[in-house]
Amino acid sequence: MADESTQSIVIDAAPAEIVAVIADFAAYPQWANGVKRTEVLETGADDYAAQVRFNIDQGPIKDEYVLAYDEWSTSRISWHLVKGQMQKSQEGSYAFTERGGSTEVTYTLSVQLVVPMIGLFRRKAEKMIMDTALKELKRRVENAG
Repeated sequence: MADESTQSIVIDAAPAEIVAVIADFAAYPQWANGVKRTEVLETGADDYAAQVRFNIDQGPIKDEYVLAYDEWSTSRISWHLVKGQMQKSQEGSYAFTERGGSTEVTYTLSVQLVVPMIGLFRRKAEKMIMDTALKELKRRVENAG
């Protein structure tokens, strides 16, 4: 991934519990900021989503895009953009490291928009997206247990 942003958070849960929340795309509109609708378009042999359509609406940012999930495990989840309206490319991953009853979740993201954006502003936007996503994921996982 060229020019990516990375951020981490510790969640009081096992990696399998976190993966289960991430894999439950139907529930995203209940807890993920700006996600209005999701649709699993294709499921892989492992029963995890292989392709998912997202509809987001975060004030001035509205988009519909499809992500393909390349890897699902309790150590890593990764994906890339198949098609989008506002995005030219997206590559991302969650890496999970057990920390004695808790899990460190490291989120890596690289997004290129159709409209060019100065690198500094793009990285700032990626960090804001990741910070919000990690905090919401932590809240969802820890409140489910």
